[in-house]
Amino acid sequence: MKKAKDWLNKKGITYQTRHIVDERPTREEIVKFHQKSGLEIKKLFNTSGVKYKELGLKDIIKTANHDDLYDILASDGMLVKRPIITNGEKVLVGFKEKEWEEAFAYYKE
Repeated sequence: MKKAKDWLNKKGITYQTRHIVDERPTREEIVKFHQKSGLEIKKLFNTSGVKYKELGLKDIIKTANHDDLYDILASDGMLVKRPIITNGEKVLVGFKEKEWEEAFAYYKE
């Protein structure tokens, strides 16, 4: 998260933060994130998190349908990969500088 915030600040891009553990994404938001990101649903999971491992989600993800996975993601903010950034149209999950550079190419330093 720190790298993403530092990058946004350096670029002069304004943003709002949301602590998704305290204010977890709704199921509807998760569905939109998934659809607008263009990623496989498993990419929305925080696979390095303790909760993910405790719940054995590595195996569950392989066979569960999207509806079940949306419910799981919406049940606990700790299961969601961070950061997630959206402008309402596009969604980026995780901080990958090259991807963010392309998505925010219209901003000048």
